[in-house]
Amino acid sequence: MDSRLCADCHARQHDEWQGSHHDLAMQVAGPETVLGDFEGARFTHFGVTTRFFRREGRFYVNTEGPDGEPADYEVAFTFGVDPLQQYLIEFPGGRLQCLTVAWDTRAGRWFHLYPEERIEPDDPLHWTGRYQNWNLMCAECHTTHLEKNYDLESDSYRTAYHEIDVGCQACHGPGERHVRWARRREAGEASPDGEYGLAVDFAGKDSVHEVETCAPCHSRRARIAHSWRHTGALADHFRVATLSEGLYHADGQILDEVYVYGSFLQSRMYRQGVRCTDCHDPHTLELRHQGDALCTRCHQLEIEKDFPALKARDYTSPEHHFHPVGSEGARCVSCHMPPRSYMVVDPRRDHSFRVPRPDLSVKIGTPNACNGCHSRRSPQWARGLVEQWYPGGRSFQLHYAEVLAAGRAGEPGAAKALAALAGEPEQPSIVRATALELLRRYGTPGLGAAQSAIRDPDPVVRSSAVTVLGGLEPSRRVAAVDPLLGDPALRVRLEAARVLASVPADFMKPKQRERLRAALDEFERAQLAMADTPWAHLELGVAYLDQDRFGEAERAFRRAIARDAGFVPARVNLAMLLNGLGRNEEAEQALREAIAHSGEQGELHYNLGLLLAETGRLEEAAQSLGRAAGLMPRQPRLLYNLGLALQRLGRRAEAEQALLEAGRLAPEDGEILYALVVLYVQQQDWRRALEFLGKLRARQGHDPRLARIEEQIRESMSRR
Repeated sequence: MDSRLCADCHARQHDEWQGSHHDLAMQVAGPETVLGDFEGARFTHFGVTTRFFRREGRFYVNTEGPDGEPADYEVAFTFGVDPLQQYLIEFPGGRLQCLTVAWDTRAGRWFHLYPEERIEPDDPLHWTGRYQNWNLMCAECHTTHLEKNYDLESDSYRTAYHEIDVGCQACHGPGERHVRWARRREAGEASPDGEYGLAVDFAGKDSVHEVETCAPCHSRRARIAHSWRHTGALADHFRVATLSEGLYHADGQILDEVYVYGSFLQSRMYRQGVRCTDCHDPHTLELRHQGDALCTRCHQLEIEKDFPALKARDYTSPEHHFHPVGSEGARCVSCHMPPRSYMVVDPRRDHSFRVPRPDLSVKIGTPNACNGCHSRRSPQWARGLVEQWYPGGRSFQLHYAEVLAAGRAGEPGAAKALAALAGEPEQPSIVRATALELLRRYGTPGLGAAQSAIRDPDPVVRSSAVTVLGGLEPSRRVAAVDPLLGDPALRVRLEAARVLASVPADFMKPKQRERLRAALDEFERAQLAMADTPWAHLELGVAYLDQDRFGEAERAFRRAIARDAGFVPARVNLAMLLNGLGRNEEAEQALREAIAHSGEQGELHYNLGLLLAETGRLEEAAQSLGRAAGLMPRQPRLLYNLGLALQRLGRRAEAEQALLEAGRLAPEDGEILYALVVLYVQQQDWRRALEFLGKLRARQGHDPRLARIEEQIRESMSRR
């Protein structure tokens, strides 16, 4: 249905929408839509000059192509409007590619989206590469009713869309039934089902429903269904990222380009029922009020009945913000929504609405709004002022950031705190889910928390709990996870299928195997929804490998590499598969090709070192493992394997250093303790051997083998 039909009845809303960022999300290139300087302007970046010009009324760029040579390219579409505009160029295979030289619409200049680096033509981040491909990366959030139509075998597209912008039906869902209802109403006929015919009914739903309608385009997520049906929960269509390292700071502040949803989930406002349209007009997309007036609409001396949990207070007073009235520091957003710039010129505000915590900056290095403005001052200075202004305030309270930071660092004592955090119902669900994911590395301590969390009402928490339960031995894993194969949320069912895929059939009853087979079919369809990405084929390859479908796993890993030659996880998994099949020469070749493609990646050197050690090439193995340890210095298992290689080479002093550091990082690891016992026995350092043997026996309890080793050590000591 054409959205212009909506204007017949909803003229005001249609007029407000026109000229909005949704309306101008994507446009055919023309004199009225192209904002950049195409009058012979030139822009040079790392020796590559891009020239912008017009020919016969059309818009062109001359720039470096996929072969590294300059060529002329016609601009087909504009992409975005403020604060920057990009340009889309048609390529064979139905592709539209986003030029990475963009126009700054506020400053009136050309700039590069990667200003500090040279992007080579064979890099997937090059403007002609996969990660600048509109069909894959951008299309569904800049059009209405997109059909990507990706062909796996030819790696090509026949992409179509209903409307070129984000129109009425992008948010309200298909409108044909609603139009029929309206026409029957005009004719005096009652609707047979008594409904308006809208797929999305904002008026009749709660705040979560509205926020999840915005979330598909305003979140960091991965698609797990072929299309967004405008019905059902978000977790039936997408896997939204948790507070993963590299995406968010440990306290949940935005770091990478994660958009808004993940931040908003952390806020008290979300938990109290605030929705997007309380602050943003849904049609103009403008703020409902400017400046602090937007916040003081609710945060004031007189509390609105809709939000009784608010505290009555004059938040505009210097007694609250401690800055001169009217100054930048006195603005609500300066402290509670600090911005971070993306795409060079696009500052976006953090929507977690957090209280500044410079004390956390001192403890774990997270940023804070105070030092964001007072950059020449130290976090200690900011912490002192906040503690002076708010004695007994939040600076003196434990924050989940400290727990997540300890979990990220792999600190031995973090498991208990992570398990406790996962079980705190008053904490945001995205935080509890993140705590569960970090518990995976701790093994047994996380299992109790995970078994409780599989009953959580939030599907993100349940999904993360299932991930942890993947560490159970097969029979217990089946007992715990099998019920989740029938979970109402697709996200949870897919994770349950993934962790059960490696369970041997003998551990499951016929009905359980049948449910798993159906869930694995869903899992495969979910990955194929994003078959143009390397990570989808990685997921498929791992699932096939778990099921001993080795040929399919190899094809999946090679497809992932074909889509991104530098995709390290696919290279590593392919090498492990080839090694497991006894094809070690091919495995080594795969890892060396990965190193050549991806540069200094510690994981690649680590896996190469293990492979070389297995084939008896210890000197080369020690070199690779040593290189890996330099790139990944806090990995106890890596240091353990390095220590073993050095020990076998007779380089005992270096082996001792590596094993001691491994033991410091993982003091409960029995294999590391045993390796140290053996090393000290070889050195005839009986006192140190007994020291670590004692630690090992305290950990493992009665073990006849360890008792015999102690007896032999004491005999050797007496003979000496």
